[in-house]
Amino acid sequence: MSRIGKKPVEIPAGVTVEQKGAKIKATGPQGALEMECHPQIKVTIDKADAKIVVENDNPQDRRCKQLHGTMRALIANLVAGVTKGFEKKMEVYGTGYNLKELNGKLSFQVGYAHTVDLPIPKGVKVTIAVPATKGNEVPAKFTLFGMDKCVVGQFAAEIRSIRPPEPYKGKGIRYADEQVQRKVGKAFASGAA
Repeated sequence: MSRIGKKPVEIPAGVTVEQKGAKIKATGPQGALEMECHPQIKVTIDKADAKIVVENDNPQDRRCKQLHGTMRALIANLVAGVTKGFEKKMEVYGTGYNLKELNGKLSFQVGYAHTVDLPIPKGVKVTIAVPATKGNEVPAKFTLFGMDKCVVGQFAAEIRSIRPPEPYKGKGIRYADEQVQRKVGKAFASGAA
């Protein structure tokens, strides 16, 4: 049995969770989210104890075992999203690199001959703390915030893929908590021939 799947999901105060068939809808201070549960996994809402219990009726089936923990994690993310939301902090390193928000798009200038524009997904807010880099030491900083963890994470991954950090100078777009493995550049022999 899945150790994660066995743990019940706590429903915090101020959050209401409803179930209609296979659909679960959570409403909280941040808004409302809903998701479809897999038919092989049984989800029960215990309103008296304010918990959501996820059960696997077929523990011998490998696929059901995998889905048990996954469904529990997705439901926990649903509840956490409507309670406090999710954020992803990102940084841009590189001389002359910058970003700005224009007409629902995030526009990056990161060393290409053109700007790269990405449409901001519905439900994601972008907060730009530092719009442009100052040399290679002070990065441009921005934060993505949204209720849906999957949407925020996917958008962050798409942004990072525009210009992933390179290993020599560390220039590029990265997550704020990301450690970039650095390489030593070529050593040139000096004058002795």
